[in-house]
Amino acid sequence: MKAFTERLKSFFKLSTLNENDFDDLSDLLVEGDFGAARAYSLVEELKAACKKASVQGGEAARNILADLLRKILLSVPPANTALDPGKLCIILMLGVNGVGKTTTAAKLAAHFRSTENRRPILAAADTFRAAAINQLKIHGANLGVRVIAHQHGGDPAAVLYDAIEAANSGSGDLIIVDTAGRMHTKLALIEELKKIDRVVQLRASGCQYIKYLVLDSTTGRNAAAQAEIFKEAVSPNGVILTKYDSSAKGGVVFSLAEDVKLSTAFLCNGEKYEDIFPFDPERYAKEFSSLA
Repeated sequence: MKAFTERLKSFFKLSTLNENDFDDLSDLLVEGDFGAARAYSLVEELKAACKKASVQGGEAARNILADLLRKILLSVPPANTALDPGKLCIILMLGVNGVGKTTTAAKLAAHFRSTENRRPILAAADTFRAAAINQLKIHGANLGVRVIAHQHGGDPAAVLYDAIEAANSGSGDLIIVDTAGRMHTKLALIEELKKIDRVVQLRASGCQYIKYLVLDSTTGRNAAAQAEIFKEAVSPNGVILTKYDSSAKGGVVFSLAEDVKLSTAFLCNGEKYEDIFPFDPERYAKEFSSLA
């Protein structure tokens, strides 16, 4: 990540940009997890804009690039990162195993409790893995948050049913559902979520219902490929990118917006419960182009 950032900054320090410099930028964007075709077309747009504005140096070029990047992020409707006041909210955490869904569920509980004074309930609907159930229980104990869990191998929809019953009885007003990542086929994923959707419709029809897709930002283009599959299967409302503090290079955010038509809702940049923050397209575009 550091080497990528430094190389990007070096480009913008150039006093005069030539064709080879722009080619290097294209390659660098590909390295930064942009799709190859989009990286090259973006640089062509940058060159044309620089020529039109009589820009020759890197310092002015990065302002133009930041604006182009901002337009990409704003080309999709923003993901909802605020909850409807006075209404039960159910958040479904989607994603494959290993992306950090369980920890992110706990981070969201801490976030909404502190920012919106919500009373969260964690639902351990990843019943395929006993470790996931135990991990969520530990997070709940650490946060002082109620956890609804069944036995390993139980029915995920039944876990959500009990969580809704707990909320309806006054135990909370936000349910965050940790789902399984081991859906081997798209059909299995769809069928499992249909059952969960039916429980929501039957027991909490007036709630705010949000589906967040959790992706590991360090996997780059693979994360975008996962997003394509999940979007086709279940239409997530937004993306949460985890592990953004390690080797993530950042370009996948733009690929998610432009290629998959999914907006990013939150970024997670550490291991503490407070290490999650709503995604800001303006700020992100500036930071990516080394302006902030």
